[in-house]
Parts: sequence; structure tokens; C-alpha cells
Amino acid sequence: MSTPSAAAWPFVYLASQSPRRQELLTQLGVRFELLLPRPDEDAEALEAELPGERAHDYVMRVCIAKAQAARARLMAGGHANAPVLVADTTVTIDDAILGKPVDADDAVAMLTRLAGRDHEVLTSVAVVDALGELLTPALSVSRVRFAAVQSDALRRYAASGEPLGKAGAYGIQGRAAEFIEHIDGSYSGIMGLPLFETAALLRAARIDF
Repeated sequence: MSTPSAAAWPFVYLASQSPRRQELLTQLGVRFELLLPRPDEDAEALEAELPGERAHDYVMRVCIAKAQAARARLMAGGHANAPVLVADTTVTIDDAILGKPVDADDAVAMLTRLAGRDHEVLTSVAVVDALGELLTPALSVSRVRFAAVQSDALRRYAASGEPLGKAGAYGIQGRAAEFIEHIDGSYSGIMGLPLFETAALLRAARIDF
């Protein structure tokens, strides 16, 4: 494998199916190609919590594991070489990790827990450069305050299907925005890809954008 010198890389692999992360990379003007898990990969197993694991440790560990898995996928799949970008987002309240709801009832339970209170949204982002080196991952921490939303409004939102597949059962860029009184931190980080930290990592990996 040839190694880069001073030349920049024209694109990055994005190891994520999230359309929001794709939109945010496009916002930065970054060219990317998707590098998604193969059918034989157990991607969900990477997100399993360890007993007693704190949310900050969890999101960093999962992000690093995703980065390592994506680099292995790249090397095994006959792809052109390039850096790889991964990210992971979780929601935490009362020292508990709120992952993706399994159904609408689970979503309502999570949203009820968030209503009228502050919680944290943690997004870790990592880049493996074209030499296979993991650059120091970044962590974006934001605080979000939910209004004291009535239960019928939460049930209507859950029934829309939007909470499914989203950590904490909501997406700030969607209908849940009406529930959010205040944020302190990174809006793009809450969406799933903190652009300030991501841009710094991509420049460190010599991505041309």
C-alpha cells in the first residue's frame, strides 16, 4: 500500500447509515462514501452496554470499537484506501443511558422521563487515517432542557415513528424541536455529528474540503 505524502485525500469513508450525519458532512462540503457493516457483521453488539458503565465511557468505547470495525471492513473489502469517519450518540439522564427505543411504548417511557428536565446528549467522533492510525477521538457534550410536555403530545410524537432509531427517542431536527426549551452546547452534536470537532479531525487526517 502506498502512503500519502503532503497530498490531501479527496474524500472520507463515513461508517454510518444516519442520514443526518450525511447531511452534516454535506454542510461542511466534505465528499464522502458510505462504508456500512456487511450482513455478517453484528453491528448492534458493538452498542451493548457493559455493567456499571458510565455514559461518557460508553459513548467513547463504542465509537472506538466502531472505528476499528470500519477500518477492518475497509481493508477486507477491496475498497480504495482513505480515512474513515465514525460517530456515536447517546442520551443520558440520572446516570442512565437512554438508547434507541424498541417500540412506541418504550419511546413514550423515555420521553416521559425527559419531560420537564435537563439531560445530556453525548456524541463521540473518531477518524482512522489512511495509514490505519486512530486519531484521538473527540467528545461533544450538550445539555438539553425539555419542556413539561403533556403525555398525549408525547404519545402522538411516538406514534409518528420518528423516535425509532434515535438515542433518547427523539431527533432535535424533527418534530421534537417543539418540546425543547433550551440547549447548551452543539446543535450539530445533538443531531449526531459535532461539526467543530469533526472538521478538526478531518483536517488532521488531511481530508480536502
